[in-house]
Amino acid sequence: MKNTDIITGIDLGSDTIRIAVGSITPEGELQIQGLSEGPSDGINKGVIVNIEDTVSSISACLERAEKVIGQPIEHAFVGISGDHIISQESHGVVSVSKTDGEIKTEDIKRVLKAAETVAKPSNYKILHVLPRSYSVDNQPGILNPIGMTGVRLEVDTQIILGLSNQIRNLNKVFHRIGVEIDRHVFTVIATAHSVLTKRQKELGVAIVNLGSATTSVAIYEEGDILTAKVLPIGSRHITNDIAIGLRANIDLAEAVKINYGTSLPSSVKTSETIDLNELDKDETEVVSRKKVANIIRARAEEIFSMVNETLDNVGRKEKLPAGIVLTGAGSKLDGLVETAKEEFKMPACVGEPGGFESGIKKAFDSSYATATGLVLWGKGKDSLDPPSLDFKKIKNKANKIIKKFLPL
Repeated sequence: MKNTDIITGIDLGSDTIRIAVGSITPEGELQIQGLSEGPSDGINKGVIVNIEDTVSSISACLERAEKVIGQPIEHAFVGISGDHIISQESHGVVSVSKTDGEIKTEDIKRVLKAAETVAKPSNYKILHVLPRSYSVDNQPGILNPIGMTGVRLEVDTQIILGLSNQIRNLNKVFHRIGVEIDRHVFTVIATAHSVLTKRQKELGVAIVNLGSATTSVAIYEEGDILTAKVLPIGSRHITNDIAIGLRANIDLAEAVKINYGTSLPSSVKTSETIDLNELDKDETEVVSRKKVANIIRARAEEIFSMVNETLDNVGRKEKLPAGIVLTGAGSKLDGLVETAKEEFKMPACVGEPGGFESGIKKAFDSSYATATGLVLWGKGKDSLDPPSLDFKKIKNKANKIIKKFLPL
């Protein structure tokens, strides 16, 4: 297998870097062949805060992935996140170029380019132009206008933007490592690519990716993305609250959360206790498990109330038939699905990655939803992002193919 045959997705979390590597089978299916993970020193809340540490962290994780697949990784689809990411609506209008009025791929490219002219802060760069629906000669609600006939083509889009300096820092890091970035992809959209079904997106659904330091939200309806946002709060804040409440160190607080934590205080008996000595030999205290549950519940309610505000801003609070899909390592906390149902007053579940084959069980774990989603994005199956197509590269490849058949 050549290096060009593999697709790599790199999820840069605030606590953990996760890498998934896949390839396309002869049957056209995606096969995840290797995974690796490691600490993400140099990254905080999705933002690079120390370039040297970030280079070291990604390099170490890449080295482990390369050992698994047995070849070097030279290019990758890289997730980008952080509360600097913003989302806004835009509208593009163009005249159909062909004299016969038939809409071609070139017209789609031009109308999406026109949508990019939306007023944006000078220090921001467009990451995605996501088409929601097209209109041909004032006929709205068209999902794919290619082949139709008309004079005027319009598109409603959702624009995702990120701070230019953060994107430049990311580029600098990967240049130092020697890996080419195929595409920057907003992480929660990549996650949705792996976790959500077409039916869920049609009915109306919100994906809530619970990371360590941030929580990312994307809302879909009728197959379109309505909005996306990164909230500056995550599962690490739950750990911090436990550490303060128990007067314990962070590592011990994390162990308490994982082994005894629940967001359902009502399910815990008042008599239940946690012997901290079982988790840390230097500790002798015995604490109330119900106290820990109350601490977790309070922070979980805060996170979900912020998600509810995002839902309310687009008029979808308590109005999504497919409900809430939780992903990320933080979604594994006991009782969180039940808490989500209570707080959102909608269906809720933990999303599992799909859309690929793999003999690696962990590939289907919710913590790898973003990394595998990035690989799926690279495969291009059911792509949500037509502007990611590089028409110049496509043209160059076509020219090379034609030249093979020309006489010397």
